[in-house]
Amino acid sequence: MGAPVKLLIQPGAGVAALVKGIEKAQKSVEIIIFRFDRIEIERALANAVKRGLSVHALIAFTNHGGEKNLRKLEMRFLAAGITVARTSDDLARYHGKVMIVDRKELYLLAFNLTHLDIEHSRSFGIVTKNRKLVHEAVKLFECDTKRQNYQPGGTKFLVSPSNARKQLAAFIKGARKELLIYDLKITDREMIRALEERAEAGVQIRIIGKMNRKNSAVTVRKLERMRLHTRTMVRDRSEVFMGSQSLRALELDARREIGVIFRDQKIASSIVKTFEEDWRRTAAPRQEIAKTEPHTQVIRAAKKIAKSIAKELPSVGPIVEDVVQEVITEDIDIELDSKEVDESVKDAVKDAVKEAVQGVVTEVMERKDAGDK
Repeated sequence: MGAPVKLLIQPGAGVAALVKGIEKAQKSVEIIIFRFDRIEIERALANAVKRGLSVHALIAFTNHGGEKNLRKLEMRFLAAGITVARTSDDLARYHGKVMIVDRKELYLLAFNLTHLDIEHSRSFGIVTKNRKLVHEAVKLFECDTKRQNYQPGGTKFLVSPSNARKQLAAFIKGARKELLIYDLKITDREMIRALEERAEAGVQIRIIGKMNRKNSAVTVRKLERMRLHTRTMVRDRSEVFMGSQSLRALELDARREIGVIFRDQKIASSIVKTFEEDWRRTAAPRQEIAKTEPHTQVIRAAKKIAKSIAKELPSVGPIVEDVVQEVITEDIDIELDSKEVDESVKDAVKDAVKEAVQGVVTEVMERKDAGDK
């Protein structure tokens, strides 16, 4: 990354680094807030105003169940002399967590500024003076404050829905040996397909969280005895993605989410160490099958069969259009993109066939094992 990076690991790091960052600011503090209940940070921001600094808060227009608290926070900030702006409502949710000090130092967080996220949840944050990342963060802050369109200026500062999907897909596809992932729930089909392809190519992929696909070559476990609230990936133990966006279509395509990709061996090692500790504490799901050679062969065979069947499928676009027209009683002319319909159907068929073949073969193998015993 060039400039030194400091890693914040929650629980443990607390709010000390954030408060210290505000207290040492000489000119300005800009902060983006989605959820907030930390009085220490609120007090530090108010004191910064008293010291003559420019303090500007961009506050989400809504969050799940906490809109009243956001409006109360705005009033308290205004009373303290803090400049307040509210995010636009043209996106489903404004979920990024960022603080910029003196336009020279960036705090990129995967956690909200709440007791729950900081004291009782696994999460991470980084502090960096990398000029390119700081510049992009400032640009995004200004655009969203003024409700102007943001155009990404690089590949390392990830903003949904602008460039996050493309860059995260590239990050996954670039894995050569290993991907370690924290994610609350992975549901995006494109991302799941990319993960499975890397796993089938020999990349070891472990996920702490959830993934919306059964019979996968990817190992998934649930974090035990602690709440999970981070979206973080470590690729080949040297490169890191950290941010607010899960691998879900909503968070990639319809919400404002903010993340970064960077290379830092020391930071990567620290996250890997934490991941391994969390992994050892997680319980392997009952259906988790050891990744033996026979199981890998089953997965490859299922994929090959699915591709073959999908390839032989006739075009269904015209049939779908005819059926839709028959079902709809009103006189409405509906035009469907036959190519798009065919691709969607083939994807669905491939997914269904893969799961069915893996399920049948696995069941046969389990019966055989039971008989052998």
